[in-house]
Amino acid sequence: MHRRTLLAALALPALAQAQAPAAWPNAPTRIIVPYPPGGSNDILARFLAEALREHTSQPCIIENRAGAGGNVGADVVAKAAPDGHTLLLTAPGPLAINHQVYRSMPYDPAKDLAPIALVASVPIVLMVTPSLAAHSVAELIALAKAQPGRLSFGSSGNSSTNHLAGELFKVMAGVDLTHIPYRGAAPAMTDLVAGNLAMMFDNMPGSLPQIREGRVRALAVAGTRRAAVLPNLPTVAEAGLPGFDAEAWFGLAAPGATPPALLQRINATVRATLANPRLLARFAEAGATAGTLEVEAFANFVSAEREKWGRVVRASGARAD
Repeated sequence: MHRRTLLAALALPALAQAQAPAAWPNAPTRIIVPYPPGGSNDILARFLAEALREHTSQPCIIENRAGAGGNVGADVVAKAAPDGHTLLLTAPGPLAINHQVYRSMPYDPAKDLAPIALVASVPIVLMVTPSLAAHSVAELIALAKAQPGRLSFGSSGNSSTNHLAGELFKVMAGVDLTHIPYRGAAPAMTDLVAGNLAMMFDNMPGSLPQIREGRVRALAVAGTRRAAVLPNLPTVAEAGLPGFDAEAWFGLAAPGATPPALLQRINATVRATLANPRLLARFAEAGATAGTLEVEAFANFVSAEREKWGRVVRASGARAD
């Protein structure tokens, strides 16, 4: 009896070591971006991947898997091995919105994806094509009311925060706009610059170069605070729609079966990477703010975002199919 007890005691450390997650990363990491290259999600993912390679000395590869409002890329991660080496870096849609606007989902965001870390928060900007006769939010609303249904607004896809920001604008301003979804923000921006769209809500990192070059006209920031990179640009609330609030964020998630201890390890590594001064400078130049949330806090944040955007979906009646 004593011999068996001693052997069992000796085996416990080895068992604990076998069950503990391996150091992360101990192999190349693949980060799935569920939108095309060129948009804010892609830009910030590449910033993060470069900093992670520097911090961990392991390869970090960005793979764009666009489609269905981010569901295609998210489903790749949901069905991947839960070893921490296939991750999702995404806007809110796949984690907090899509299941509320799509009638059918290939994965359950609450069960099949595990939130890891908030990577960045970014302002959303309301812009119009330069040829549009609107130089303020008030003028845009007046023009939309004079031409019901004739003004089009583009988005990075059905159920994206940019789409729902437009739906919220329609409800609060009492206007009729035609939504045109794209397979990402970059192709929508191309049509806005070309004059094929009247207006668009887009995330700051992807839109800032176009604003600075005068290819589009920025009217307002959609959040509750002005953006540091465009301090003279009012918020939509300041410009005539009190209470208007829409902001984007980008978060990292893993397959749902990933061990909690491994999620904690990845979170700690990512947050250490996000403290890199060069990365912070690149984020700030793009109008983004780095996240600092731990795993549980980010999971709670995602839950709150599901409730927040769910109210917008219900108020607007937005559907993706």
